[in-house]
Amino acid sequence: MPKKPVILNRMIVARSRLFTVEAMEIRFSNGQQRDYERLKRSNSGGAVLIVPMLDDDTVLLVKEYSAGVHRYEIGLPKGKVDSGETALEAANRELKEEVGFGANKLHYLTTLSLAPAYLEHTIDVVIAQDLYAEKLLGDEPEELEVIPWKLDNIQTLLASGECTEARSIAALYMSYDYLRSLKEQAAP
Repeated sequence: MPKKPVILNRMIVARSRLFTVEAMEIRFSNGQQRDYERLKRSNSGGAVLIVPMLDDDTVLLVKEYSAGVHRYEIGLPKGKVDSGETALEAANRELKEEVGFGANKLHYLTTLSLAPAYLEHTIDVVIAQDLYAEKLLGDEPEELEVIPWKLDNIQTLLASGECTEARSIAALYMSYDYLRSLKEQAAP
């Protein structure tokens, strides 16, 4: 494994309400130097992506407007971790705000990055089980449509063209594998 490059200099080159662009001067262990730019994380708390399981086989998806692609997209509920919250607390809060359920059982599955070459952002994937009805007021501009979907039917969801977000797709497949392995372990 090569030695991690050294950051020689950092400078904020642009800032908006949502994004901060940071320029970085990097020196690699072989002496080569390069300039990089990345989108910095917008908050230090991180973010969560929730896989809410209504039952052993049914995941609850949400349909919401996605400004980046200017269309409605089906995916998993997600949101930022607020100051003072753990990822699991944030997952339960976001679940209540976006889906109208809380979870008695939360399991951290993994952390994903979207584009690690230029985006500092990561997101913790949390499986939520043993759901109960509870709605909190969120920051969404409109009510999100909640869509129950059989987890073993992910291919049909992807074929619809309405679920294209890589993080949601990866989390769905990883959750399917994780939950299936738990069932196999529990089987006599």
